Amino acid sequence: MGTDSEDERSESSSKRAGAAGTERSEGPDDASGEAASREDERRFPHVPESSDDDDAVMVPEASGGASRSRENTDHAREGAIRTDGGSGADDASNGDSCSPNTCTCGEKTGADTESETPQVATDGAGVANVDEMGELGDLEFTEPAENVSQDVDNGSPDARVGIPDGVELETPEYSIRSRMNDIETPDEKTWFMELDEAVIDEGRCIQCGTCVAACPSDSIGIGDDGEPELVKMCTGCSLCWDFCPRGGLRYERQWKITGGDDNVKGAGDPITEFSAKVEDDWTDNAQDGGVVTGILSTLLEEGEIDGALVATESEEEEWKAESYLATTTEDLIANAGTVYNQTMALGNLDLDQWEHKLPDKSWDELSIAIVGTPCEIEGIRALQDFEWDYQAQNEGIRAVDYTIALMCTKNFNYHSLMGEQLEEQRGISPSEIGKMDVLNGKMMVYDHEGEMIVEEDIENFHDAALKGCDECADFTGFCSDITVGSVGSSDEYSSVIVRTEQGMKAWELTEPNLDYHDLEDKSAVGKLQGWDKKKAFESLERPFDPDAPRFIEYTDHAENYGTALNPHDQGH
Repeated sequence: MGTDSEDERSESSSKRAGAAGTERSEGPDDASGEAASREDERRFPHVPESSDDDDAVMVPEASGGASRSRENTDHAREGAIRTDGGSGADDASNGDSCSPNTCTCGEKTGADTESETPQVATDGAGVANVDEMGELGDLEFTEPAENVSQDVDNGSPDARVGIPDGVELETPEYSIRSRMNDIETPDEKTWFMELDEAVIDEGRCIQCGTCVAACPSDSIGIGDDGEPELVKMCTGCSLCWDFCPRGGLRYERQWKITGGDDNVKGAGDPITEFSAKVEDDWTDNAQDGGVVTGILSTLLEEGEIDGALVATESEEEEWKAESYLATTTEDLIANAGTVYNQTMALGNLDLDQWEHKLPDKSWDELSIAIVGTPCEIEGIRALQDFEWDYQAQNEGIRAVDYTIALMCTKNFNYHSLMGEQLEEQRGISPSEIGKMDVLNGKMMVYDHEGEMIVEEDIENFHDAALKGCDECADFTGFCSDITVGSVGSSDEYSSVIVRTEQGMKAWELTEPNLDYHDLEDKSAVGKLQGWDKKKAFESLERPFDPDAPRFIEYTDHAENYGTALNPHDQGH
């Protein structure tokens, strides 16, 4: 900028003196009378008109809000002092030109009017809790809550308030958010929405709960329909997809990792096989020979485990299965038998929910057994192979020391099987049923007196089966420590396949309580395993390859199954 003239510098000095709240400058001694007259008529920003009592004049500092002094308040009431903090004083010192029409500092607002009372500015920072007269208003303070979220006016802490009528504030779908910025999703990320698109929405979910257990942010829960659902923001870590036995987990590769090369042929290469039953009165209510209950109760009595995650019947809905942690022999006996629907078992491995039943031990000292379908055991064994933080599920995953798989060709949706197939189509209420079994390709249902009331080909109930079960080739639970079922043994006996050293340990502890002999019909087990694998090969849209990588990329899955590559871009 150019050099200021002597008069301009003098004028600037006068402005600075007035803005600083000291005494007014009269200008240089050699100023003309006309200049002096103009000087007398000039009204400086932030400075009230002079009065006889100069000591009463208080001017706010240039860098802060208005002073709360009595004198200042009185002058504010007279309309002579601005209350916007006086930021224009610094601008005046710059010597820059500023007109009422172009001023952005707020100093010249209304300055060219002839009103006796300057306009009070309403822009600028102002002073908190003080009105334009400088008065402190009434204040209300809310006492802070302790150990809980703050509850204001007895309302829900997560409720939205002040929403205009007719306005919906739902979270926008991804396609909307993607148009709001240019950030692209990294290729390596796979989100829950991909799992939802390719597995859950397609009806291929087998309700094992592996995705719930895998999620490191506890973002996945269990919906009222028994299927996984997102309960908070997904981080795109890909784990739910990677470990899903119908998504990213190549389950036949997991067989080979768990049991070796021979584990993918026939019924696998077990250590030993038996037909066995427990000799005790309580087995009347058990499935076949009651071997699963016998093994678990022995492990409890021997102090090998602190509890066993099994299935129990819901108190609200008859014959609906729920997860239950049994910690006594009485618990196990009361829940003996098979319920033909999934429990999302791995979604119930958060041991906090069972804390009231478990001994007072640190999490890493606890030991539990889990009984599940082959797909559930595939999931838990895959999760145990990796060392990352599983949040609330971590302790439960690490605490599983024994796995027992139930021979399984398919499982059912509870409402479809009990409601549509049995009650609506066959007139059999769940309250009439005392026992159910699937044997020799037949669905068999008994009443409470042991009389058979249904015996039909299992294919007649195909519409009630979980669609994803068709893709499973794991009839005998290749990844488990022990497999138990009825195929290959006569009535009242269970077929037992011991697969690992851990399984052998459990068998040897239980052996004194069992009546057992060599497996009666190994070929029956092998034939059904072969049939199950053939069915899976016909249903799988991807290649069955035990030597391929354990995890399947979502892009590869989408190519084979025809699902959307980027469901988030399609408003999923």
